[in-house]
Amino acid sequence: MAENGRDGYNRRRNKFKDRQQQNKDKNTQKPQQKGAEKPRFDKQRGTLIDRPQWVPPKLGQNQLPRSECPYCGKPVNDLSSALTDPASGNPVHFDCVLRKLSDREPLQEGESITYIGGGRFGIVQFPNPQDINHFVIKRIIQWEDKEKRAPWRRTVADNFSLT
Repeated sequence: MAENGRDGYNRRRNKFKDRQQQNKDKNTQKPQQKGAEKPRFDKQRGTLIDRPQWVPPKLGQNQLPRSECPYCGKPVNDLSSALTDPASGNPVHFDCVLRKLSDREPLQEGESITYIGGGRFGIVQFPNPQDINHFVIKRIIQWEDKEKRAPWRRTVADNFSLT
């Protein structure tokens, strides 16, 4: 009769009471120092191991390159949105590239020049101008070469991440 739980012993309630008692016992013990942590057990090797302490990486403290846009002559301050000039390899304002492409490319009604990623622009046609979810890419304009990465980009990347 004891194994069916009808003997007045409530396993769940007593288990909860046992946990409460254990927690009270832990709280009454002396607080342990942070430096004296228990070493962890490696289950695969069957040995105790000490975990290394995490040290935050040191990011590069190099100065970001300062250059002027070859199209407008103003300094390029936001290098994260800058593109590379194909002729010189220097950073160029995104808006200057867009302006240059719109002057160079004839557009028909319902078409616009849009950045489509990877250093490429596209002439995009919207059949319904109110619906921007449906469009057709008429032509792709390759602005930056994916294989050649500008040297100023590496300097920017080194200042912000180590990966």
